Amino acid sequence: MVRYRIDGGLTDALGLLTARDSFGCTIISRSGPVIIKYDDVTLAKPVPPPPARRERAVRD
Repeated sequence: MVRYRIDGGLTDALGLLTARDSFGCTIISRSGPVIIKYDDVTLAKPVPPPPARRERAVRD
């Protein structure tokens, strides 16, 4: 998870870190790739993957 500055405030990118270089990083989120400059980052931390989905109980 990376919190970064955008026009008008802050937003989060939650996903898989797929690339980084000396200028920024790329996170693949549910809505697609997000390229973030390091100068805009305010917080970054690892987040564990979501738990596996459980099957719904079938009632007769």
